[in-house]
Amino acid sequence: MTGAAGQDYGLGVVGGIQVNSDTITAISATAIALCSLWLGYSQIRATRLHNRQSVRPLLVMRRVKGYEDHKAGLRIINAGLGPAIVTNSVVRLDGEDIGHWNPHAHDRVSENLPVRPKVYSLRPGAVVLAGQSAFLLHLDEFSEDEHGWFWELITQRLVIEIHYESLYGGEHFEAAPPPF
Repeated sequence: MTGAAGQDYGLGVVGGIQVNSDTITAISATAIALCSLWLGYSQIRATRLHNRQSVRPLLVMRRVKGYEDHKAGLRIINAGLGPAIVTNSVVRLDGEDIGHWNPHAHDRVSENLPVRPKVYSLRPGAVVLAGQSAFLLHLDEFSEDEHGWFWELITQRLVIEIHYESLYGGEHFEAAPPPF
């Protein structure tokens, strides 16, 4: 660009490209557009992560020995914000893998016990709602003197692992009783 006296207002030549105010404007516009694209992408990722976390289940297993209601057993609780969808389970009795938490495993666990505990099955596809709590295995009337064998079973001999995921799927969460 030249002025009235024939003066050149161009900014010069850089790498063979004529640099003037139009070039600077174009470079600036491109940089702003790229920053906006990156910001939009970051915002979408943050929103997706937030949405997943807002429905994330958290299954917790606890060994319970109640004093007022006299129940004892292995309880599962969904302490998370969304439903847990069971994908698999693993049951071990005395270190031996006996399969999934189903009627066959219940029978194997209960076959040599003096009293048959009540069971709740969590098959693949079962849903544990947020806030829901259920005994996987329990005795209604537990007495330390009479049912010590049951407490030994759920604290030392039996391990149940529940594999689950959220509504989004693919997370591969796992719940197991804490070491005793």
